[in-house]
Amino acid sequence: MDAKLAVTSSINLDATINPDFSQVEVDRQQTNLDRFELFFPERRQFFLENSDLFNNLGFSNLRPFFSRRIGLNAPIYGGARLSGRLDKNWRLGVMNIQTGETGESDAPAQNFGVLTLQRRVFSRSNVTGFLINKQSFDSERYTGRPAFNRNAGLEYNMASPNDVWRGKFLYFKSFDPNSKGDDYAVAANVRYNNRKLSWELKQEYVGDHYNPEVGFLPRRGYHKTVINAGFNFFPKGGLLLTHSPGLSAFIFMDKPGNSIENETAFFYTLIFRNRAAFTAWTGNNYVKPQDPFDPTNLTGIKIPAGTHHIWNSWGTNFTSKPQSLFTYGWESRYGGFFANGTRLRLAGNVAYRVQPFGSFALAAEYNDIKFPADNGFGLKNAYFWLIGPRLDVTFTKKIYFTAFLQYNEQTDNVNLNTRFQWRYAPASDLYIVYTDNYLPENFGVKSRAFALKMTYWWGL
Repeated sequence: MDAKLAVTSSINLDATINPDFSQVEVDRQQTNLDRFELFFPERRQFFLENSDLFNNLGFSNLRPFFSRRIGLNAPIYGGARLSGRLDKNWRLGVMNIQTGETGESDAPAQNFGVLTLQRRVFSRSNVTGFLINKQSFDSERYTGRPAFNRNAGLEYNMASPNDVWRGKFLYFKSFDPNSKGDDYAVAANVRYNNRKLSWELKQEYVGDHYNPEVGFLPRRGYHKTVINAGFNFFPKGGLLLTHSPGLSAFIFMDKPGNSIENETAFFYTLIFRNRAAFTAWTGNNYVKPQDPFDPTNLTGIKIPAGTHHIWNSWGTNFTSKPQSLFTYGWESRYGGFFANGTRLRLAGNVAYRVQPFGSFALAAEYNDIKFPADNGFGLKNAYFWLIGPRLDVTFTKKIYFTAFLQYNEQTDNVNLNTRFQWRYAPASDLYIVYTDNYLPENFGVKSRAFALKMTYWWGL
């Protein structure tokens, strides 16, 4: 059961008991050639309303709260969220979710609590404070799992009245029974953007023991500096609306002055008057892995920690004019890779809209990784495809159908997700959902699910 109560004209209380998310669209799979966890956005409706109060804390790879940590691998018994505007200057977000245990060898029952309070300052800036608590029950039965993990922090989001200047300044700290000090994060960025010139400077420090268990933090124990800059030229005629050279660079250090990873890229972007866009770039990378890892995420053969890897690469991106019924685009990359290897990446997408009946889209990506025979680590060549056709059909204003097929050769998986939706009354739906995961070689079934879900909304 789900319920919504308008506490005031601008504050809503949402509650859920034993929620079911079977109708939520599956994730778009990604090729993973990174050493760290990939980010997948939240898709469950309960967590999306007023989500900026919760999920916009921090930066893209420094998030103290990430709602997908809740309930994806454990049943949600129930929860509530109070969110909205207290007055013209104050906004409030409160969330509490209770999950069940998933077995003695997996995870205990847990309670997740989040409190955020935001105050508008000046004309377009704000200050946000938050407290996040993850509490485990009967945790002594689960070896190595702390009874709680908490995060608190404060951040200032700055925006000038004319939006030329933007910035964020933050301080986060974690608390848990295993805390050993150096358990905080400090970061700031400043961005300038006018019609012709844009630049950004960002600094991050994340301690070795900063631990946001309900957040998204792929790596810790680093100093990071990011620099971005670009300049726009505006021709007075011809096909081009703008053409823009630019620079993007970042460096990770495990301690001041000691680089463990850096990248520098130069790019040139052309924006056409029909809004199509083309970018060409070239870059240089240096990586010193801190842990052994498989650079293909496929063969299982790992590069040792502490080795040094340097390479150059180049690539292009193109997107066609978005207003067309038929749209297309591509991305390309070729150059060096770990262990003196090479990597070729080709990706493309096409889509066609048949208004008002629906659309068909196809995305594909190919990666080809080669290593010298004497690479010194026993690494093997690898190549793999990721292909995803998608069909969306609107039969009427109330009846919809979606089919999404994904073939991921890197994970050796084919995923099919189909969803039929009939909105038979306002905010009330009938869903028929079929999901299948199987091996591509012999179509052996990994998992299969069929869901029939009917919702009805009572307005009191």
